[in-house]
Amino acid sequence: MNAPGKLTVTLPSDREVLITRWFAAPRDLVFDCWTKPELIRRWLLGPEGWTMTVCTVDLRVGGRYRYEWRSTEGSVMGMGGEYREIVRPERLGSVELFDEDWTGGEATSTIVLTEEGGGTLLRQTSRYASKEARDGALRTGMTEGMEYGFGRLDALLAERAAAR
Repeated sequence: MNAPGKLTVTLPSDREVLITRWFAAPRDLVFDCWTKPELIRRWLLGPEGWTMTVCTVDLRVGGRYRYEWRSTEGSVMGMGGEYREIVRPERLGSVELFDEDWTGGEATSTIVLTEEGGGTLLRQTSRYASKEARDGALRTGMTEGMEYGFGRLDALLAERAAAR
């Protein structure tokens, strides 16, 4: 089990990135934070200075989602995708594509949430079109940005758990 706040990255194949992170919260709360726009907006932000300006979620197989972020300097980043699998509260599968496509096309993302050690272990596998696309995604600093967001998610989960 990972300690809270410790993101690990492994490369299970030449096209995949596996992110593993443990959260001190029940998996239904973690699942909600990945699927409810009012919660997503509070944590999925990356480094300081970014805000989420667009967050739409149509949570059904075939439903689409869209996220857009803006930095304090005015930079804009956007991405969207389609849900391919939803098994509440344990699994979420989708395809995704960033507006500035530095990964050579759509990537698939599968999130698996497992109850473990009094909390939830997240395993997020992203599969890219090629090894070069995977390596390019890793060079963007995506894992550092994810850890910023996961730190916010830790705080949000603690707040939500205390309110139960």
